[in-house]
Amino acid sequence: MSFMKGNLLTKTRKLVKGLAKAEPVWLKAMEQAPPATFPRPGEIEKITLPEDIYVTKFFKMHPESKHEDAIKVNSYNPVPARIFGCRVLDLKDQGVSEQEAMTIADMEYTKEKKAKKKAYKRLKEIARLQGKRPPPNPYPSAIKEIQAEERPFVRDRFFNPNIREIVNRMKEDRAREMRERSSGGGW
Repeated sequence: MSFMKGNLLTKTRKLVKGLAKAEPVWLKAMEQAPPATFPRPGEIEKITLPEDIYVTKFFKMHPESKHEDAIKVNSYNPVPARIFGCRVLDLKDQGVSEQEAMTIADMEYTKEKKAKKKAYKRLKEIARLQGKRPPPNPYPSAIKEIQAEERPFVRDRFFNPNIREIVNRMKEDRAREMRERSSGGGW
């Protein structure tokens, strides 16, 4: 059946119609409720949103934002690039030119970023005046968040006896391989 085009339903119909095969029991049921057809890889259209143009322009203007502003899938708060794009579209709807809208949205982004930094700086000053440790940054970069998640595992490798045992075994294996290479003589 590999030489015929089509799915299982059309191939079976052709075989039954050509009297090459007896009609299977399931054919009528399958004709009434045919299986779902999925698009081929070339047929799938890329989903684009109206603000996507401005999101790419935002990342060109602020390439550091890709690393500093994390994309949290489980968060309801949109990424700053999306906020920028939506703001530009809102301003354009109000009658502002595209260039001016981008400038205004960019100024709002930088103002918000500076306000966050200033707020954290003030929090640290208050903590120092009270003689306490400064609180963790409420607006950390994505890299620092990842490092904070990995920190316990990094520390664990030095003190967990199971991990130390695995490391020692790996060192022994590596040393054995090096001895075999050097004493192997060869040709």
